[in-house]
Amino acid sequence: MIRELFGRARSLRRRPRRLVLVLFVVVLASAAAGGWLLVRGEESAAAAPTTATVGTQTLKQTVTASGTLEAATTDDLSFEVSGTVSAVYVEPGDTVRKGQKLAAVGAAVLQAELDAAQSELDAAEAARSEHLAEGASEEQTSADEAAVRAAESGLEQADEALAGAVLRATSAGTVTAVGLEVGDSAGTSSGSPSGSSTGTSTGSSTGTSTSTATGTVTVVSTGHFVVEATVASDDIEQVTKGLQAEITVTGVDETVYGTVAEVGLVASADSSGAAAFPVTIEVTGERDDLYAGTSADIAVVVSQRADVLTVDSRAIRTDGDTTYVEKVTDPATGATTRTGIETGETSGMATEVVSGLAEGDVVEVPGFTGPGGGGDEQMQELRQQMQQGGGMPEGFTPPDGATFPGGGSR
Repeated sequence: MIRELFGRARSLRRRPRRLVLVLFVVVLASAAAGGWLLVRGEESAAAAPTTATVGTQTLKQTVTASGTLEAATTDDLSFEVSGTVSAVYVEPGDTVRKGQKLAAVGAAVLQAELDAAQSELDAAEAARSEHLAEGASEEQTSADEAAVRAAESGLEQADEALAGAVLRATSAGTVTAVGLEVGDSAGTSSGSPSGSSTGTSTGSSTGTSTSTATGTVTVVSTGHFVVEATVASDDIEQVTKGLQAEITVTGVDETVYGTVAEVGLVASADSSGAAAFPVTIEVTGERDDLYAGTSADIAVVVSQRADVLTVDSRAIRTDGDTTYVEKVTDPATGATTRTGIETGETSGMATEVVSGLAEGDVVEVPGFTGPGGGGDEQMQELRQQMQQGGGMPEGFTPPDGATFPGGGSR
């Protein structure tokens, strides 16, 4: 009786170990089965091939670049005459037309100068008339004519100066910055190197004076844009002014078109340190869906040929020095014939066919090939083997020391 009880106890102690071992075997077999299916016999899963029809299209060769959209024109406008700002008519964000008033300076002094210039011209003309009436000599007449011309020039300059008291927009656009306030001193200011006197360049200073504009209003074009791009030095020789460009703008679904407006002659280093040349692309037409500062990718069309016979590039195969396609000879059965071809340029997924095919021919495009061919059938076979006694597939070897149901170990 006691022996029987001890025997049962030993049997109970063994069962957990045996259960763990069985679970280990099941997990190991599952992992092995997955790997076995991937490598077994170098087999592959292949999607069904498709077909493509040989046809004609316009074949383009392009040079690619990247850049940023900018307003087509940016005008930093300032007074050409000196004075105190008496009025500012605009603020940032305003839309202005060409010739619209932006700001003004006090014109009292300028008006007085204009009046004086007019008086001088009147006096010169009166003197000329008087001398002519008195029968003046040829020398006197020439002097009078010179005096009149000088007075006319002075009046013209004074008139332009008075007109310059009003700052006007030189083109339609949007005001982006206003650097003027009423009461500011505006116009041109003169500076000189350290140690020399300031003031106008006609002063007694021996230093070199420079004139700079103070107080500006910035107006950028609205609806008209350019792309400032860079082109690699290897491609720049193909890019010339007037070529068409296809522009892909971030946030805009449709292709934007443009024209090469300027090709720079001086290279600079790009982000990778390679030489690149600046190229300006002028966007075609007026656009209300573009914004300055947006990044853009450019494809400059450097050559374009119409009615070029092409085939889907995926259908082309090679065997040594031979280039060929599988030409479909029987659409009903899918039968194909190996057909040698001569190819030309490639653009995207289309390759030019120089010889070997004709428009309307149908060729086979291979399907995608991947590992694990016949996986469903092989998995069913594996399940059957495991259900029929736990046997492992042929070629599978358990690790050292592993014991499987039914006995046996390495």
